[in-house]
Amino acid sequence: MNKYELALIVNAKIEDDARTATVEKAKEYIARFGGTVTEVEEWGKKKLAYEIQKMSDGFYYFIQFEAASDVPAQLEQNVRIMDNVLRFLCVRKDEA
Repeated sequence: MNKYELALIVNAKIEDDARTATVEKAKEYIARFGGTVTEVEEWGKKKLAYEIQKMSDGFYYFIQFEAASDVPAQLEQNVRIMDNVLRFLCVRKDEA
């Protein structure tokens, strides 16, 4: 099992419930593909470096998880088409 981190930038113009549901859906995808979520960090609302879809703010979430090497590709396919996700990035964490 490798350690990964999924960074999500979620639309800031939606309700808190919808934002929470978006993060929960990402966590469900990780579990569905055989991964285990270890930690979820919420950084809150931050200003974006540049406008995305005419929005200048977004909510930042960082989800740490452990999974097999094929899980990030499957996860990205599903997160890519999720509503309310402005940007995402899945990276492997180094064993330090």
